[in-house]
Amino acid sequence: MGSISGFNFTLLMPFVIGYLMVASASNFNQDFDITWGDGRGKIVNNGEVLTLSLDKASGSGFQSKNEYLFGQIDMQLKLVSGNSAGTVTAYYLSSKGSTWDEIDFEFLGNLSGDPYILHTNVFGQGKGNREQQFYLWFDPTADFHTYSILWNPQRIIFSVDGTPIREYKNMESIGVPFPKNQPMRIYSSLWNADDWATRGGLVKTDWTQAPFTASYRNFNANACVWSNGASSCKSNSPSSASTNNAWFSQELDSTSQQRLQWVQKNYMIYNYCTDAKRFPQGLPAECNMS
Repeated sequence: MGSISGFNFTLLMPFVIGYLMVASASNFNQDFDITWGDGRGKIVNNGEVLTLSLDKASGSGFQSKNEYLFGQIDMQLKLVSGNSAGTVTAYYLSSKGSTWDEIDFEFLGNLSGDPYILHTNVFGQGKGNREQQFYLWFDPTADFHTYSILWNPQRIIFSVDGTPIREYKNMESIGVPFPKNQPMRIYSSLWNADDWATRGGLVKTDWTQAPFTASYRNFNANACVWSNGASSCKSNSPSSASTNNAWFSQELDSTSQQRLQWVQKNYMIYNYCTDAKRFPQGLPAECNMS
């Protein structure tokens, strides 16, 4: 894990405090369907908490009732604790079909005491291979933390507790597909991926530790809901004069840029844009843009 030397940690504090104070009125019964797992996914506490579990027979998963086309999506997760090696907790937006769009958070488990890897990816028209991976600056199994996707026509920003960790800009002008035409549902699953998840598959899932459980709460979607071929946002550009819709034209200000650079300098462990061996014909076009 990286050092925080040289970074003014007070930059983080207003955002951390703000996220601690968020008390969403979400109800998982209203917003989501548990889609697989034969009872291993549960909605408890009067709809306030959703849990997924994994054992040797099966994992589990859920999806949103609504589809969205742009929005600010927040969810609090508490990840599988202890020896989570071999397990993957995926939380992502995705459309359907062979040329689907997708925006991914995946949490790759590890041996007790070793850090989780937060894996991010963006698919445009069925093409991904845009991975960035990070360690976190806290233990994501000890408490709930907020993982956010801001998705507007200009950019996608991945954030953790209000701190941006990745920005993926719309580069259609140089021929790079960007998710902007296909509505997406929110999906999450907890599953066994011990053929690749931990140290490239060298460390296998220890089933004596099962069941493995991840928990979710405080879902919030400030977003355009897509239904019957139309968006709940009255036009393709909801008025940014309304603070509720500020996300539609939001970009990173100088403070957020600083925080993003801090994360990428100290906690990024893989960036496809620096993996020349993987792309012998040349790095993807967007990697050559500043």
